[in-house]
Amino acid sequence: MARPSIAPAAAVPAPRPRPAAIATWLLAVACLIVLMVVVGGITRLTESGLSITEWKPLTGVIPPLNAEQWQAEFDNYKRIPEYQQLNQGMTLAGFQAIFFWEYLHRLLGRLIGVAFALPLLWFAWKRAIPRGYGWRLVALLTLGGLQGAIGWWMVASGLVERTDVSHFRLATHLLTALFILAGLVWTALDLRDLARDPASRPARLTGAGLAVGLVLLIQLLFGAFTAGLNAGLVTNEWPLMNGRFFPEGVLQHRSLVSALFNDPFLIHFVHRWWAWVTVAALVVLARLAKRGGDRRASIAIHSAFGIQILLGIATVMTGVNIVLAASHQLVGALLVASVAWGAHAVGRRRT
Repeated sequence: MARPSIAPAAAVPAPRPRPAAIATWLLAVACLIVLMVVVGGITRLTESGLSITEWKPLTGVIPPLNAEQWQAEFDNYKRIPEYQQLNQGMTLAGFQAIFFWEYLHRLLGRLIGVAFALPLLWFAWKRAIPRGYGWRLVALLTLGGLQGAIGWWMVASGLVERTDVSHFRLATHLLTALFILAGLVWTALDLRDLARDPASRPARLTGAGLAVGLVLLIQLLFGAFTAGLNAGLVTNEWPLMNGRFFPEGVLQHRSLVSALFNDPFLIHFVHRWWAWVTVAALVVLARLAKRGGDRRASIAIHSAFGIQILLGIATVMTGVNIVLAASHQLVGALLVASVAWGAHAVGRRRT
């Protein structure tokens, strides 16, 4: 009697890493963060950041939908010092205008969280994440969640005794966003290299890249302080400040350390002149990137800092025109991405 034949089981395809697809996704999230930074800048420029006085991570996605809900939000705002000391008599329509920017800022934050978390879960489920990159992606997701908490920590600083948020907390919020942006760009570039050559290894952060990053960090820190203290409004002159090179009377009532972190005049002075130290460092990085074989990164760095300097000067001389100031924040974020690109090019390992 013939034995029935048994068909061989179909081979289960092995999981296939998809570095190129993951890189594209990360760069898309990076673009959302750049948009978030711009909207955050507009929120600060329009003094809108304290218009929403509660943190509702889930239900806060739904804005007020009727007159009663709008009045309840407005009544909450009326209880904080910003309204009581600065905005007495504001109309409901005026409140709705500032509410829009803070709501949009928070909505974008939620969108970024979803745009990162859901694809990450999908790539993990499909086992498409290359070996060694899972921990890095989870770390970036964790930083994103922390950023939301930092945002509320920042807002909370302006709800009880102050009429604005702490400039230290604002700086923490902005610098964390830019660090996440740099991390996304760096990781995407590593994955693109891996897609081109499966034997490639992640780029390393060189001493030159670290040094330039620290110089830029100082400039970004004082830029955040400038925004948080409205220090861009202390003068509309350039290169002098109200007829003087160094602002008058800065150290009469404060120590140098206290003034360096709290005095709007000195902070503005440091931000405008440390910019040239930053330019020198960026020129070095751009040349190293070009020497390392990535001319496009060099062009991106030169273009970003050149435009940024012009926008900074124009912002000051126009009394902080909101379009120019928001553009300054936009190009600042693009500069961070360009520096991450250049530092990655310098640290790329040749196989």
